[in-house]
Amino acid sequence: MPRINGHKVTEQATGIGAFTFIEVIVALAIVSISLLGLLKLHLVSIGMADAAAMTAQAIFLAQEKIAETMALGYPQVGVDTGAAEYDTADFRWRTEVSDLQLPELAQAEVAGLRKISVDVTWKQGIRRKHLQMSTCVADRKLQ
Repeated sequence: MPRINGHKVTEQATGIGAFTFIEVIVALAIVSISLLGLLKLHLVSIGMADAAAMTAQAIFLAQEKIAETMALGYPQVGVDTGAAEYDTADFRWRTEVSDLQLPELAQAEVAGLRKISVDVTWKQGIRRKHLQMSTCVADRKLQ
């Protein structure tokens, strides 16, 4: 038997290091499950981005309707409705102008204030979404 520095050296059969078929299958299963989770996360993020885009469109529509109402000067009391389509999405809007009646305003003898409310609804998936935006406008003739 050969010796190195006084120690016996034994000969062993050396095998080539390799993965077994079972190890490869288990590794592929783990990778597949991980990729499915990432795919689900990606789909959720796409849905959230779509919801944010629809909400932004509804906000822009509400702001546009308030601006149109205010552009006419001191608005008349009443209701206006309509529909708008943006990127294949249907939005319904309702603008209501009403006199602002608050006890605090009556005590201060303030008159001529009107509230402009815009309601926007749209369908997102299986649900109906709703957005309301309001502002107040004063008669420019107030002293």
